[in-house]
Amino acid sequence: MEGLKVLKNTQVIILGLCIAAATIFSSVILSQGFMKVKKFSNEVIAVTGSAEKKIKSDYIVWTSGFFTRNADLTAAFAKLKEDLKAVKEYLADKGIKDEELTFAQVNTTVLYKKNEKGYDTNEIEGYKLTQGIEVKSYDIDRIDAVSRESTELINKGIEFISVSPEYFYTKLSDLKIEMLQKATDDAKKRAEAMAKSTGNSIGLMRSARMGVFQITPVNSYDVSWYGKNDTSSLDKKVTAVVNVEFAIKE
Repeated sequence: MEGLKVLKNTQVIILGLCIAAATIFSSVILSQGFMKVKKFSNEVIAVTGSAEKKIKSDYIVWTSGFFTRNADLTAAFAKLKEDLKAVKEYLADKGIKDEELTFAQVNTTVLYKKNEKGYDTNEIEGYKLTQGIEVKSYDIDRIDAVSRESTELINKGIEFISVSPEYFYTKLSDLKIEMLQKATDDAKKRAEAMAKSTGNSIGLMRSARMGVFQITPVNSYDVSWYGKNDTSSLDKKVTAVVNVEFAIKE
């Protein structure tokens, strides 16, 4: 019985030592694995990629208007109505369609006589009536030409004012996807070149963030952190920037 008791105690001690050894061994393996994971997550390369593309606007918005002044309000309305007819005929002759045209409501401004100091008095001097026009079209070249020629209306006795057209690109959603893909490809090439110079290579992309996306005139180098959307030029330059991090492989 005494020998059996000693044997059991010896087995318990051996089992305890095995468990302790296994625990230490497992801890070492897990520790090495953790260090590798940590090393993998910390060793990244951060790069900025960019892409540019020239585009031509495909939509135009042209704003203009005409006005008349008269001491008599009724006479002013009559003249404005006469001018409206002449403007409509002129624009129709230039090929502008009715569905492309929007005429704003008439705006009436009361004109007061000035005193010797240049301030308004309570005495009415006359009335100024203004009517705005907006033309929207995909036919950019035609509308652009009319906007430049529209001062011909002044020769008809119409006080006509033309504002520089605004030019838009209507396929921006598809363009953004294309440009972001190109900018990301550029970022990857830069990361590969940088890693190669140190004898490494890049792994999976760890993070990506869209940077500036802007539309500027072709010859402009203006950059803004919040992006720009130029509407003043027919021909534009689109720039997309992305910030990407790649894992580094030894």
